[in-house]
Amino acid sequence: MPQDAPRYPRDMIGHGATPPDARWPENGRIAINLVVNYEEGGENNTLHGDPASEAFLSEIVGAAAWPDQRHWNMETIYEYGSRAGFWRLHRMLGDLPVTVFGVATALARSPDQVAAMKAAGWEIATHGLKWIEYKDMPEDAERAHIAEAVRLHTQVVGSPPRGFYQGRASMNTLRLGAEAGFDWLADSYADDLPYWHRFGREDHLIVPYTLDCNDMRFATPQGFNAPAQFYDYLKATFDGLYREGGRMMSVGLHCRLVGRPGRAEALRDFIDYAKGHSGVWFATRGQIADHWRTHHPPTRRTSPSQMDRDTFIKTFGGVFEHSPWIAEGAHALELGPAHDTPGGLHNALTRIFRAAPDDRRLGVLTAHPDLAGKLAAAKRLTAQSKAEQASVGLDALTDTERETFEKANAAYTEKFGFPFIIAVRDNTKDDILRAFERRLQQDRDTEFKEACRQVERIAELRLRDML
Repeated sequence: MPQDAPRYPRDMIGHGATPPDARWPENGRIAINLVVNYEEGGENNTLHGDPASEAFLSEIVGAAAWPDQRHWNMETIYEYGSRAGFWRLHRMLGDLPVTVFGVATALARSPDQVAAMKAAGWEIATHGLKWIEYKDMPEDAERAHIAEAVRLHTQVVGSPPRGFYQGRASMNTLRLGAEAGFDWLADSYADDLPYWHRFGREDHLIVPYTLDCNDMRFATPQGFNAPAQFYDYLKATFDGLYREGGRMMSVGLHCRLVGRPGRAEALRDFIDYAKGHSGVWFATRGQIADHWRTHHPPTRRTSPSQMDRDTFIKTFGGVFEHSPWIAEGAHALELGPAHDTPGGLHNALTRIFRAAPDDRRLGVLTAHPDLAGKLAAAKRLTAQSKAEQASVGLDALTDTERETFEKANAAYTEKFGFPFIIAVRDNTKDDILRAFERRLQQDRDTEFKEACRQVERIAELRLRDML
């Protein structure tokens, strides 16, 4: 990408104002994925070769890592998850589809629990090699960890993981997961529905996770203090998504947290509440991914933000009539995925138009043809202008109508010094004639601003056709 064309990599638009119809099985209004994070035995511990003890997501809020020391309290809290909490959740959720985010080293240290997961038919995805922070890890080292996680997971579980959630991720994690060839990736919190993300030339399915409908908030400041708070939040989320319809709800669980009996009862109450509604599809993440892949495969759309300068100008240089300098200026802006929609690209182009001095904007106005004027009669309109004028019948006027338009055009141009401009597709012939009468009464400054707004509207309509 040229230096004068900065690109913003974050996708701030996603599915947009109208998300796709998920079409969940059996007319489901909501898909619920219960995720059991199995991390016990994979956390930071000097026994595991780590430089310090664990300090994250436990009953010890605000805990600090102890360098070169084991932390008895922390270790036994994690052990509660494997010894008691897991089995409580297994008994409660055994008849439901569940996805396990399993840390590979934790699974290797818990063979009976793995057997129980498999016996229940739970999906076991990989939660990475170790439950450690990856933000500062070199890319090659993280890539090696992912490969080792797959190798160890396959040995312990008996089959390779289809899905991947690192959790304590780096900026490289999602791309490395895509490179590793997983069927779906979960290191995202960006949406209420799955979505496709392109890495290089390949599209990869993201099934986003959640940190709000998550029992981790029992172990964070400003989190849940009581089981009722957890239940109320899950219920409110369910109600909102159920009302909207066609959404996905993830519920994040940890054996050492919600596996405690008081919290487990809140989870049980929520599951009973959700089961009491029709159109609720409990599903594993793999099932959701398979459904999305079948019903919403990736589509290749025009991506203006990724076009080179010449292609961008050639494609969009005529959106503002005969004014390629506007497209040239827009290409040099910080474009990103949000500008790959008609509205987003229109915003970028109009920024250049609005920032231009009046004499240059006047040039854009004078580049527009008269309505039903001489250029139309001589068949010298641009293809876009020809189609726009034809859309309201300006290409098929009677002699009387043509004379009326010609007189109105002449009066308008004589008074203001630029042709009458209106987004014809928003109007009828009669509307246009009434607009002539109204706008001829305005002063030049007011009419200049009105004409500029109409130019922007014409560009917006053209972009909708193009994208």
